[in-house]
Amino acid sequence: MPATRLPVRPKTGSDAWMMRAGLLVIGLYLLLGVVWPLWALLQKSFQDTEGNWVGLSNFGAYFAEPALAQSIGNSLFIATTASLITLVLAFGYAYALTRSAMPFKTTFKTLASIPLLMPSLLPAIALIYLFGNQGLMTNMLLGMESGESFIYGPVGIIMGEVFFAFPHAFLIIYIALSTADARLFEAADVLRSSSSRTFLNVTLPGAKYGLISAFFVAFTLIITDFGVPKVIGGQYNVLATDIYKQVVGRQDFQMGAVVGLLLLIPAVVAFVADRWVQAQKGSVGVSSKAVIYQPKKNRLFDTWMLVYCTVIATMLVGILMVAAAASLFTFWPYELSLSFNNYQFDMFDGGGWEAFWNSIRMALYTAVFGTALIFLGAYFVEKTPGFLLGRTALHLLAMLPLAVPGLVLGLAYVFFFNAPDNPLGFLYATMAILVISTISHFYTVCHLSATTALKQMDPEFEAVSASMKVPAWKTFFKVTVPVATPALLDIFMYLFLNAMTTLSAVVFLYSPDTALASIAVLNMDDAGDIAPAAAMGMMIVYTAIVARVLHAVIAHFIVKRTQTWRGR
Repeated sequence: MPATRLPVRPKTGSDAWMMRAGLLVIGLYLLLGVVWPLWALLQKSFQDTEGNWVGLSNFGAYFAEPALAQSIGNSLFIATTASLITLVLAFGYAYALTRSAMPFKTTFKTLASIPLLMPSLLPAIALIYLFGNQGLMTNMLLGMESGESFIYGPVGIIMGEVFFAFPHAFLIIYIALSTADARLFEAADVLRSSSSRTFLNVTLPGAKYGLISAFFVAFTLIITDFGVPKVIGGQYNVLATDIYKQVVGRQDFQMGAVVGLLLLIPAVVAFVADRWVQAQKGSVGVSSKAVIYQPKKNRLFDTWMLVYCTVIATMLVGILMVAAAASLFTFWPYELSLSFNNYQFDMFDGGGWEAFWNSIRMALYTAVFGTALIFLGAYFVEKTPGFLLGRTALHLLAMLPLAVPGLVLGLAYVFFFNAPDNPLGFLYATMAILVISTISHFYTVCHLSATTALKQMDPEFEAVSASMKVPAWKTFFKVTVPVATPALLDIFMYLFLNAMTTLSAVVFLYSPDTALASIAVLNMDDAGDIAPAAAMGMMIVYTAIVARVLHAVIAHFIVKRTQTWRGR
């Protein structure tokens, strides 16, 4: 006779009301941090400079300017082209790591994450040093003369965006290929199916949802990215740079709101499509009888896969090395001696060393407060007894930030927090608003990670505690938090790294006292100080590397202490 499952609900009414109150508090944060600012952005797009309702006049004015209207087509072209290229390259890389017996797989998988450590401005700067008018490849290898470079425009933007989106697409495809059932390939071998036929009839169908999801994720990242087109786009306008030019260059906030809404549309469409794909993927699932695929050695195939991964990894490492070298050259291309002059940030416009330390502070605040807030929100969604409507509403609110581009969210914050009648206006241009916007921007991925970790916990933990009349808060700190420690550490690191590299969500919100390292890179590049901009970008990379190492060391000791029960 199967064991009866103990009840999940907390036994005391005070616990239930406490958890419902927490649910409402987190929901209020998401309303203030995402929904109401977006509503303010929507209103501004239909108003004139004095706040009067003008209907669709602002949209008509936007489409009446050919250069602005062209940005829509440019953005879609760049995002589609770069996403397809990224998909092909990432699939080949993931296929090599999952379907071959090539050596150094762990190393190649680690190298694929290099772009995650860099603000998107930095690879664009490295491409200028490689293919710019006085770039290394332009002058020495291609034989072009100064002024003939092809990099400033769509080609350069696509190259930079492929680099930027590669690790995101790779991880999705890698997971999709790793879950393949070896029995399907054994059946293909028994039926004497050719390699190409097995690839078309087994490999691709098995990974199709991963491929579709990777495309939409890459598309969303690329069409909303601001850093690459800002640095290397030249006169080639896209929606992301249009917002910046309208708001910062022309101080035309109404037109900036219009562009923000236009940029929001493809991001939302891609988000909805990706959610649909995830739902279809979830309905298929993986059989409990599935066998993990173990590739067999094939010297010729393994060699080709090793060569392919080496080429891709060399490009990824090469971009990083070029950026590092650019930060050390005294004066490219005339004085190539190495020095640390470019790291004397206080001598350049951009915020100086204070901007770097501001980034460290902001990243730590974001990681600490964001981890606590997001994990509590996920806990209330998963563990609150009853109150299905509130839990569902909070989960939907938590999913919303993933569909909102950082530039759009930042501009929405300007309209909402800078409004004269907003009692929260004191937060504007402070460190607090940078932290709030960054947490809101990256809320969804962390929420999903936390809910996944909580779903893996047996509900009987809470049931036993309730039967023993242990308060829910004590169970939370004594059981839930220790068990979920690995997820908490991952969320902390995710928020810290993204806070260090983010630009789009904060570019409209900083003040001279709260300038960040990524903002300093942008400002120095605007001022023509490209080498110091590369140096500040590398400081972000070095910080991210140190953080990853510290995270690995701390996680090893903490997880070893708190997860001993898993080995029993």
